[in-house]
Amino acid sequence: MSGRIPQDFIDDLVQRADIVEVVGSRVPLTKAGREYKARCPFHSEKTPSFWVSPQKGFYHCFGCGAHGTALGFLMEFERLDFPVAVEELARSVGVEVPHNDSERLSTEPLLTMLEKAAHLYRQALRDHPAAVGYLKARGLDGETAREFGIGYAPAGWDTLLATLGTTETDRQHLLAAGLVIARDTGGFYDRFRERIMFPIRDTRGRVIAFGGRIIASGEPKYLNSPETPLFHKGRELYGLYEARRAERTLERVLVVEGYMDVVMLAAHGIHYAAGTLGTATTTEHLRRLFGITGEIVFCFDGDRAGRDAAWRALQTSLPLLQDGRQIRFLLLPDNEDPDSLVRREGAEAFTRRIGTSMPLSGFMIDSLTRDLNLDSLADKARLAALAKPLLVQLPAGVYRELLTEELAHRVGLPRNRLEALMTDGNTQTRAHEQKPAQRSQRPVRPQDAANRRGSLSRQAISLLLHYPDIACQIPLPDPLRAAELRGLELLRELHELARSKPGVGTAAVLERFRGRSELPHLAQLLAEEQLIGANEAPAEFADCLERLVSAAMQHELAALLQEAGQRTLSGEELSRLTDLQRTVVASRGTVSRSRDN
Repeated sequence: MSGRIPQDFIDDLVQRADIVEVVGSRVPLTKAGREYKARCPFHSEKTPSFWVSPQKGFYHCFGCGAHGTALGFLMEFERLDFPVAVEELARSVGVEVPHNDSERLSTEPLLTMLEKAAHLYRQALRDHPAAVGYLKARGLDGETAREFGIGYAPAGWDTLLATLGTTETDRQHLLAAGLVIARDTGGFYDRFRERIMFPIRDTRGRVIAFGGRIIASGEPKYLNSPETPLFHKGRELYGLYEARRAERTLERVLVVEGYMDVVMLAAHGIHYAAGTLGTATTTEHLRRLFGITGEIVFCFDGDRAGRDAAWRALQTSLPLLQDGRQIRFLLLPDNEDPDSLVRREGAEAFTRRIGTSMPLSGFMIDSLTRDLNLDSLADKARLAALAKPLLVQLPAGVYRELLTEELAHRVGLPRNRLEALMTDGNTQTRAHEQKPAQRSQRPVRPQDAANRRGSLSRQAISLLLHYPDIACQIPLPDPLRAAELRGLELLRELHELARSKPGVGTAAVLERFRGRSELPHLAQLLAEEQLIGANEAPAEFADCLERLVSAAMQHELAALLQEAGQRTLSGEELSRLTDLQRTVVASRGTVSRSRDN
């Protein structure tokens, strides 16, 4: 991510910087207990909901959801690119940014390789009639193919290597750019083969990655470039550069899922679509889009997967819905996607669909009430309970007022009564806007805290974020190194990072995830009050790991039992099954006795 700037320097810089000084020199801060507060500089508000924590090196707005480190604040507030923000922060603490090419490859050779690869793919498309025939059969014309720079990666394992990888330096550049893969036995091979190639461009029109769609049988159907110093899926949107080039002012952006969706919509004159590159919509995506337009329309398939994707997008959008911004949802008919539908019914009919897309408020209420009977008092209460955690994420303003009014109407309660329910009936202060000084100072028992913090993985990740040093005190048990429980992959990465850099701070850990889809989740954990103190953290973390080991063994046991019902297990598997059964039963007995005591 940092280009030629060594990551160790960025880690040290973020830890050295005083976030209170960085933010306070630009925004008036008021001390509030151990933290500082202010009116958020990123949205209009009357009551401060913007908090800065010097201990964490972290800021968070409970109104609009803005968050980050001192480096992130400079990027947001001053609208600086990452390298420029690093230079500015380094200047403020009196250090010089090292640019050590021996430690990290410059991005310029990578950009050059990617542009050469794009040229080779375009040439290969002209030389392969089968690939051209595939695109024509999909309804794509030559002008649109040229506009998006579409090409073709031929069959063979060394098309790029043979042409562009003539020296070891060139091969290393190809690897760093994500164009080739290293073999376990030595050497490299091309990442993309027998695929229609869609170049992904940055805001300046430079090729930074590719997406490839297979035209023969095989999996995966779509293959993206990996994360590289130039490319981060959680930040980039396919076709956004082409959309901004086609439309001087983007009144709206249509967010779709596939490359061909973007391309075919453009071929039919709808030049304001962008694709999410096979990942869920992130906060970074939305911030980038709201920087250029006031309206975002999410367009998904109408099946269960499409509705689930739309719901995730809604949840990500809520903290960013300031007045003047609008989110809408367009769910397509079954077995249709934007590509197929615009070809079948034409641009005019598709544009009418966009015009009648559902506002976020309507989609949210319809989704919440889908399985409820609002003639039932119990279901009315359930709707209020379901809506509460969503409403509190909305920034104060007209949008929140109108949505609350609509919910009150649906539930059949006076608005003031609904608002009282939303705030647990006794206070007008939203839970997520509680001031640190007002939070309960009563000592919290570790077991009580655990019950309030979600899953075991989430608890362990939160502890690592707040107290990275515990990774050096508590090793990760061997059974967790390969277990497949939800959240363990992130836990392993955080633990390894903290162990490899003793003394690393929370802010430096957070910066390692800039541009990644995990960042909003980590930021949310940091925004929440950590109920376990520093002295109790190692014991609590060890307890979480012990319980995770137990859960992992039960998960493995369940999988083996399922396999045993379908086939004959090998001797090794039977032995493992016996060991797991004995261990799980013993651990349950231990837990039962501890409860009795």
